[in-house]
Amino acid sequence: MKILMIGAHQDDNEFRCGGLAHKYVQLGHEVTFLSMCNGCGGHHILTPAETTATRAKESQAVAKLLGITYDVWEDMNDCTLMDTLENRRRLIRYIRRISPDLIIAHRTNDYMADHRMSGQLVQDASYMLVVPHECPDVPAMKTMPVIMYNEDRFKHPEFRGDIVIDMDEEIDIKLKIADLNVSQVYEWLPYTEGETVPEGKEERFEWLKGMEITADTTDEEIMAAPRGYAVRYAKTAARFRKELIERYGEERGSKIRYAEAFEVCEYGSPLTEELKAKFFPF
Repeated sequence: MKILMIGAHQDDNEFRCGGLAHKYVQLGHEVTFLSMCNGCGGHHILTPAETTATRAKESQAVAKLLGITYDVWEDMNDCTLMDTLENRRRLIRYIRRISPDLIIAHRTNDYMADHRMSGQLVQDASYMLVVPHECPDVPAMKTMPVIMYNEDRFKHPEFRGDIVIDMDEEIDIKLKIADLNVSQVYEWLPYTEGETVPEGKEERFEWLKGMEITADTTDEEIMAAPRGYAVRYAKTAARFRKELIERYGEERGSKIRYAEAFEVCEYGSPLTEELKAKFFPF
């Protein structure tokens, strides 16, 4: 299969879908990450050009770790992405060339304009993927791919965990992905949140994880924890405990520590039971 994960920025796909991407690669499927912006705005000390170059190196390190293709729209600066006809047609052509079976993207309700615009562009491009006279220089797809949204925490409307996947076996990979995004995880985001990062590499990685999560850590304790990437991924499991139990059974589902969650987008092909088993055999 071909899976396309579309984010506004370098880290959106990594943090929200990185474990699923790794699972697909292990099964022999082709995974592509697209970042629609070049990352130039994501630093408080580096110049935009320096930030773009740094983020590009980090993204390629992630690509090497996961065994994926990683594309970036290098001419699209952060905070400038718009739902224009030009960008829609650019995305239509891009998706058609990859011809994915499954797309995972942002929802359109989000605090960040680039996230909203990225999700809107995917929605606006979806039907046009099969329209031959739109962008006729690239052959139209025969069928629309299934489209899913990656998880967010916004309430209007609230994200729905239609597919929630056990990521306990992927947590080391997910933390390594975060660790590779040095300029984002250890520099830019702590700056925006007023946090101080330890100096030593080992101390820095422990800070990255946040609280220590064990088999005895309760969902209430996880949801109350203030920060950390292990905590972030554990909160998904705690948030969708009912869905995990429904998917994996009481014994396993109640013990899962880490998860990724996805919502079906009604603009793509329907996620039938047959396709659900095909795309999410985990």
